[in-house]
Amino acid sequence: MSERQDLLGRRIVLGLSGGIACYKSAELVRLLTRHGAEVRVVMTEAAEAFITAVTMQALSGQPVVTSQWDAREPNNMAHINLGRWAELVLLAPASADFIAQLVQGRAGDLLSLLCLARPRDTAPLLVAPAMNREMWSHPATQRNVAQLQADGAQLLGPGHGDQACGEFGDGRMLEAAELLDEVVAFFQPKVLQGRKLLITAGPTFEPIDPVRGITNHSSGKMGFAMARAAAEAGAEVTLVAGPVHLPTPRGVRRVNVTTAQQMFDAVLPQAAAHDVFVATAAVADWRPASLSAQKIKKEGDKKATPTFELTENPDILAAVAGLPQPPFCVGFAAESENLLEHARSKLVRKKLPMIVGNLGPATFGKDDNALLVIDAQRHYPLPADGSSADKLTLARQLMADLAQRLSSI
Repeated sequence: MSERQDLLGRRIVLGLSGGIACYKSAELVRLLTRHGAEVRVVMTEAAEAFITAVTMQALSGQPVVTSQWDAREPNNMAHINLGRWAELVLLAPASADFIAQLVQGRAGDLLSLLCLARPRDTAPLLVAPAMNREMWSHPATQRNVAQLQADGAQLLGPGHGDQACGEFGDGRMLEAAELLDEVVAFFQPKVLQGRKLLITAGPTFEPIDPVRGITNHSSGKMGFAMARAAAEAGAEVTLVAGPVHLPTPRGVRRVNVTTAQQMFDAVLPQAAAHDVFVATAAVADWRPASLSAQKIKKEGDKKATPTFELTENPDILAAVAGLPQPPFCVGFAAESENLLEHARSKLVRKKLPMIVGNLGPATFGKDDNALLVIDAQRHYPLPADGSSADKLTLARQLMADLAQRLSSI
């Protein structure tokens, strides 16, 4: 599968201050460039004690700048030129000392000088802290971080876990892949800023006995892509997820459930407090009427097949759409045939403003999809040419569509 080009043409200055986390910055610059960004690296003298400029130049494909006296710039003003060139300045790692320099407006080296001189409206500052847990929790650092954010910088992290000193806690720099996601999200249009979305994803599992159950082939990938795209668009997102092994998208609150009844119980109490409900989950329509307390065993060589009665699960989407003041409800219809007919029937039956259909057997477990968006007046495919696209791209298109619909309500 080819690399996504979410950062194609973006101009990023990656600044490194001193810290062992500089080793992660090598992977970060590799990921940023592979996703289409042009990256110029600026390093402090302390950063060069941990990783070489040669390494960062090889990975970025651009000269690395380490001194404000670098004469390669025609006007000898790298701090001005780079700040005017950049669409984003990313500090990773940002040490406690360097954060203090930023807050105080000090400009004793090229990187701090660049941060001070950058045009704040065209070159925003993202800061990924990296330090020992005691340094991170120190009141001085916390004061500095609060002031840095008040001055307009966006904080990325820090992470929680093992530290190079052998201790464990807050302060480690986020992983390169996490920082990549943060940068990609930063550049996404914030068309859902201030909105609250509740999304369901994945299958449900309806137990027959302690080891067996009824489920389906849903991987949860489309629902998780919807949650990520919504968060990227600026929304506050709660994701109610069935039993899938997928990482939680950045900035998303996740609630794990197993059965349809558990999903119903998780969704209904909070649905009315949201602007939008997106029912992406493939919820089982039925469950066994009774649960065997023990595993149902085969009796010797007997071939008799056990039988059990089914009962209907609660209809989560219909229940939310039927609330006195429902959120804007987006249904999903995974069909095996007659997609438009069955999806429109579901739209009408459940009184929905919008439904998204796909052919389930053609997409379950896969990374791409082809969708049909249906409302009361019309229907149209996504992608527009009727082909397929990766699920995150489709989710972003759906969020843009949703933002337009909400703006007209």
